[in-house]
Amino acid sequence: MNATPLHTFTDRADAGRQLADSLSKFAGERNLFILALPRGGVPVAAEVAKALGKPMDVLIVRKLGVPGHEEVAMGAIASGGVQVLSDDLIEMLQLTPKQVDAVVKRETGELARREKLYRDSRPAPAVAGCTVIVVDDGIATGSTMSAAVELLRYQKAGRIIVAVPVAPPSTVERLGEEADEVVALIEPEPFVAVGQWYDDFSQTSDEEVRFLLAETAPPPGVPMAKVAEVLTGKSVLHHIREHAKPLTGESEDYDGLLEMIGGASVVLLGEASHGTHEFYRERAEITKRLIVEKGFNAVAVEADWPDAYRINRYVRGETGDVDSVDALGGFERFPAWMWRNADVLDFIGWLRDHNEHVYSLDHQVGFYGLDLYSLHKSMNEVIAYLERRDPEEAAKARALYSCIDRYGKDPQNYGLMVGSGVGDSCRAEVIQQLTDLRAKEVEYMSLNGQAAADEFFYAEQNARLVKNAEQYYRKMFRSNASSWNQRDEHMMETLVELVAHLQSHHGNSKVVVWAHNSHLGDARATDMARRGELNIGQLVRQAFPYQSKLIGFTTYTGTVTAASGWHLPAERKQVRPGMDGSYEQLFHQVGIPNFWLDLTQDNPAVAALKEPRLERAIGVVYLPETERQSHYFKADLAGQFDAVLHFDMTRAVEPLERSAEWARDEAPETYPAGL
Repeated sequence: MNATPLHTFTDRADAGRQLADSLSKFAGERNLFILALPRGGVPVAAEVAKALGKPMDVLIVRKLGVPGHEEVAMGAIASGGVQVLSDDLIEMLQLTPKQVDAVVKRETGELARREKLYRDSRPAPAVAGCTVIVVDDGIATGSTMSAAVELLRYQKAGRIIVAVPVAPPSTVERLGEEADEVVALIEPEPFVAVGQWYDDFSQTSDEEVRFLLAETAPPPGVPMAKVAEVLTGKSVLHHIREHAKPLTGESEDYDGLLEMIGGASVVLLGEASHGTHEFYRERAEITKRLIVEKGFNAVAVEADWPDAYRINRYVRGETGDVDSVDALGGFERFPAWMWRNADVLDFIGWLRDHNEHVYSLDHQVGFYGLDLYSLHKSMNEVIAYLERRDPEEAAKARALYSCIDRYGKDPQNYGLMVGSGVGDSCRAEVIQQLTDLRAKEVEYMSLNGQAAADEFFYAEQNARLVKNAEQYYRKMFRSNASSWNQRDEHMMETLVELVAHLQSHHGNSKVVVWAHNSHLGDARATDMARRGELNIGQLVRQAFPYQSKLIGFTTYTGTVTAASGWHLPAERKQVRPGMDGSYEQLFHQVGIPNFWLDLTQDNPAVAALKEPRLERAIGVVYLPETERQSHYFKADLAGQFDAVLHFDMTRAVEPLERSAEWARDEAPETYPAGL
């Protein structure tokens, strides 16, 4: 049939549904097989099989191309050792047995690979005497389809129908002489290429083929009467495509996400790396909307308390730094790029401008740090606060903190010495200092109203950080789980203290948290639980079960700012494509460049994502050469997050200070897919 060249198919599934309508006359045939030519023909054939209620399998056929003219077939091979050669053509071209054997050997290897991949131990269907519909996503020259028809003749198939969405008229005419019937929905002229007639002609993956075969090929022993029941499902990818919300850069992209967040007062926004531009940018865009539309008044981040509080003072218009770059000056230690980058610079500039235009100080938005690495800086901040308020108490604090100072400026030295029993613990001293400070709370807060309350809160959190950091560094050399839990429990404690302070002194507490997925996704849904680890995501859900939302981020490939080791320079590194069996690879195969999924809904996509898979986590160090061991863990994504945002191709965040290594990597190495 001829059709207007303007006709296109949305994707292969759409083409399959349309093709199924044209094949409905075969639904009543008892011995009917649907065979797909992998890989592109499988999604098309899966829709045909479901519509007709018939079993589907793959016809794994390899055309044997003439050496130097591979588009010309001199024969074909198929499952079960089937080999058909055109002796006349081989003789006419004077091909030697060695030349023919080389082609057969090469194609046999690929045939075996696909057999193992798609069929494993499942036998090929016996088609003798049966009607067979052979499906592909389209044909151009038709040489592979011709080889398939010839093989089916050799296997004594009863009737052979070639069915494709699109093919040129000349090919349809030729195949009509080889097969019993050809069904082509459109036969455009000029033809150009198969992909020309699809809106989405992204490559079909091996994993998608396996999914579709699992859902359309009934297990051995299932009666034909039950086949229709087996074939009613859709693939995981189809379910995700149906429920994914594309992110196109439009202002309404996150309308649905904000609706899902609803009245939550604690929203956790993650990241799959500490150096990806899209994660920072989109996290900031969502946060802006939460601030403007839902009244959020605090951003709490995976950063040290005193460094982030310097930004807090700046965005609130307090005296000190004159611009955003200066306000980021507290982030001096490795990894400085994590917060000293272009995206954070833009966000705090926006935050400062927002705060300048609100109608009261209580409606300003603050910026706070949750982490505990600033042991010595926080000690100095406590002493500085007391020197302004109470010099006598400052002297006492200096004496108490000198217990830690004697181990030097690197807190790991303290942890190593005390943890190994060589040095004495300063636990009692740091607890005493926090107790002494809290005993003066009423006195210090009476000096200057709200400003005094905020400054006392700042000093108190620094003193509490010193207490927790002292314990963290002592635990660092004992077990990973112990120190990890200490750190996340501190971050959770800081978050709770912040919520209480904002509620008490500003009348409102709605907090956005920025941190890595490994901190924000519920640990109980990951390998972390098996190792005895917890995290903020788990603790937040336990503390705020009806007021919290956890939102994760993923990427498939691109570039990332990361180091090759702790304290080494920042580099712009290539992110390897998501590994086989990972969520990252699965989301790449969805075929939508950027999208988000609501995981709170009860739908097949969410149910499918409860199946544990690999998930990638890139921190400040990225080691692509050992990626499986260094950066992947097992997770149940639907239990880990309330929503996930996927950005298929991402780029490195831009540090404010570009190292020679970062600037040098203009064209990073490209890795093959799936490694």
